[in-house]
Order: sequence, then structure tokens, then C-alpha cells
Amino acid sequence: MNIETIAIHAGQEIDPTTGSVIPPIYLSTTFERAEDGSFPHGNLYIRNGNPNRTMLERCLTALEGGADCAAFSSGLAATMSIFQALQPGDHVIAPDDAYHGVSRLLREIMAPWGLNYTVVDMTDVAAVQAAVQPQTRLVWIETPSNPQLKVADIAAIAAVAHEAAALCVVDNTWASPIQQRPLELSADLVLHSTTKYLGGHSDLLGGAVVTRELSPIWERVRFLQANGGAVPAPFDCWLLLRGIQTLAYRVRAHAEHALRIAQFLACHPRIERVHYPGLETHPGHAVAVRQMRGFGGMLSIEVRGGEAAAMALAARLQIFTRATSLGGIESLIEHRASVEGPESKTPPGLLRVSVGLEHPDDLIADLKQALGD
Repeated sequence: MNIETIAIHAGQEIDPTTGSVIPPIYLSTTFERAEDGSFPHGNLYIRNGNPNRTMLERCLTALEGGADCAAFSSGLAATMSIFQALQPGDHVIAPDDAYHGVSRLLREIMAPWGLNYTVVDMTDVAAVQAAVQPQTRLVWIETPSNPQLKVADIAAIAAVAHEAAALCVVDNTWASPIQQRPLELSADLVLHSTTKYLGGHSDLLGGAVVTRELSPIWERVRFLQANGGAVPAPFDCWLLLRGIQTLAYRVRAHAEHALRIAQFLACHPRIERVHYPGLETHPGHAVAVRQMRGFGGMLSIEVRGGEAAAMALAARLQIFTRATSLGGIESLIEHRASVEGPESKTPPGLLRVSVGLEHPDDLIADLKQALGD
């Protein structure tokens, strides 16, 4: 079955009571037990499960081609569950360019808890191999990475992880299941901030983990989901399912617009560098062509003149909104180093761009006027 059809139908069934084509929102926090104490409808309490969450998890499982999915209240909650499924003393290999929330989580929460980690350039498979230790239990990949859009070879790194008897986890938020399928490339777990492209409308917060197979580590993630309590509300699950129905068409349009903007900016004298894997000049272009089905709607640019010039350019834009987040229908732009704080390794002149669904001619015209053309 094609992914467009899966996105519309997976997990969503005709409501048996009313015949409603669109599932209702089940707001109940608790569910009736049978006389023998069992739960004939499969639901116990909202923290353990909810019909809307079950539908969402089935849908995401099907989209990624996995065996199961656990939905969370945020992408970081989903990330935390994976790290907490490990043991103090275990070792993680993490990327040098990644969402700063993940880096901060490792540095300020998981390291004091007892988790060890090494940061490497994930574009260098040999460097990943060299970072393996006897206690390595997990290799974390983010590709394309945030905010410099580095491209890591998922299959090659998964092979390194498995040789060390470690898990390979891929943050697939930026590519989405439409343009990248990590489980088919031997990754063990896929992470999403469902806030972004899966929701697609900048109106919800959520996260999810999809597993390639059922395993003890997966049972631990599920345990942490139910007992840690960081689960999404029924309405957020309903909104996510609604957003996912148009995911394939939105993501392809985002990518088409992003490529046009990247090509325009790559030739502009005021732009020092454009980071976008769809450009043939991108160092990870060949890997991206091999493992992706499109290059995504995200890009970043380095403005000549550093931070002051980047801030000034962003301030002159009229259609692009200066705001955090990504993956919504509207175009956003953000100076990342100032958001990430003093620990940031992001170049000071870098602007991260989430290309929306406005007409690309209008977006390019806005960039031209901001650049002084």
C-alpha cells in the first residue's frame, strides 16, 4: 500500500457507534471494567492508553514500517524515554550537530544520572567506529541534522552499532517518513517530534518513538511511557491524525519550495554558504540521494557579516516569521546561535529556515527585498 493511502487510513476506523468517518475525541480519563475485573475494551486509564492515542500509534507504526509505536507529550519526552531505558554506566555516541535540546539533555540531565556519551561527526563513519567503547549501548543519529543539515549514512552507522551490540536510533523529524525510512536502513528505533511535520500546523506538542521489532529495550520504553506519564492528550492525538492525512503532499511541497530557495540563495553574493542536501555542492548530497526520497523543507544559510548581518536580514523579512520551531505551513526563520545559548557551536551568522507552503515566488521576492536586491 502506498504511503499516501497509509497516512489517510492507518489507525483510523469508522466509529462503530455512530458510523462517523472521522474518529471522535475520547476525553474520558478512565474506562469501565467488566464484572470479572477485566477491561473488555482494552482501556484502563488515560495514562496507560486512550483510543485516540492508540489510533495515532497504529498510524505512525504503519508510516514508518515498524512493529510498534509509543506516543509522548513532546519530542524531548520521547527522547528522554530512550535514554532512560539504558542503565547508568552505559555509553552513547551522539552527533556533534544536533537539536540543542538533545545535547542539553545528555549534558545536564543524563550525564549526572550516570550515562556516558561521546560526541562525534556523524558524517564520518570511521569516527563513529573509533568512538565505540565496551559499554556503548546506543548510537544516536540525526539526519539531516539541526541546524547545519549534515547527512549521516544510516545503514553504515547502523552496521557499526550492531557490531558493537548497540542500538541505532534515528531522529527522523526533519525528513519525515515520506522522505526517509530509517527502519528499512536497519535502524532499531525512529524518533519524531510530532510537533513538526507530522502535525504540520504549529498547533500541538508531541513526540513518538517507533521500533523495528519488539524487544526488552522496547518494553522498557513502553514502561516509561505509562509510568513516567509524559503522554499526549486525546485532542493532540486527534489533531496529529488530522495533520498526518495531508503529510505526503505537504512534505513534497515543502521540499520543492526549499530547493528553489536554496538554489536562489546559493548564488547570492551576500550569502556565504547554503546548507541544503538537495544542492549538488552539499557534502552529503550523494548519501542523501541514496537514502532519502526528497531533501526536506529545512535549510540554513550563513550570512556574510556574521551575527549582526544575519539578524538584520531576518528583521527585514516580511513573509517569513522570526520564530522557533519548524514544519508548519508558514515559513519561519531563526538565528540559532542566540537560541541555543553559550554552549552553541552553531556559526554566528547562521539562520535556520523552515520553508512553508506559501508560493515560492513570493518567498523568493521577500528574500530579495530583504537582501537589498
